[in-house]
Amino acid sequence: MTLEKLLQQGLREMGLDLAAPVQKKLLNFLELLEKWNRAYNLTAVRDPEQMVPRHLLDSLTVLPYLQGPRVLDIGTGAGLPGIPLALARPDLEFTLLDSNAKKTRFATQALHELGLKNVVVQQERVEKFHPETKFDTLIARAFASIPDMLAASRHLCAPHGRFLVMKGVFPQEELAAVTDGYRSEVKSLRIPGLDAARHVVILAPTN
Repeated sequence: MTLEKLLQQGLREMGLDLAAPVQKKLLNFLELLEKWNRAYNLTAVRDPEQMVPRHLLDSLTVLPYLQGPRVLDIGTGAGLPGIPLALARPDLEFTLLDSNAKKTRFATQALHELGLKNVVVQQERVEKFHPETKFDTLIARAFASIPDMLAASRHLCAPHGRFLVMKGVFPQEELAAVTDGYRSEVKSLRIPGLDAARHVVILAPTN
């Protein structure tokens, strides 16, 4: 099956209706990632057919939970999930944050080649990042444990904002370690073409 068909089928199964130009740019991003990956080792996933569910569809599973206008992708790495989400939601402003220069260089190049105007890339540690305006949604996909992530990034969350933490198996112990001050909800996610468990933890500060 072509990558185009794989993506179309996956989106259909997830109930996501993305315009053809957006789907094309998602595949362009994958092509770019694969090309850079050969030289810079940005992701352990090498097979483009695996990249569709593991990177594109996995990133897009949190689309229904985004609230804007400002979204922060903490520890974005190769621009995941931020770039696929920004392609799908041009009405929101995304900031991709990572301390790794190699990865932020790739993300910056990807934005340029994809013509993405609603994204900025910041090379900085999350603890030291202090923008003028806080964020409405903060996403962490492959970051530290939930308590560590909250401790490092709580200062970046707007009063009405929330965190979306993307996890594999249900993070029972990590959630138990979250002290007072957050209202939490866990949603089970299903990614076409991927057998592994996936969950998103939604955390909203209560004070």
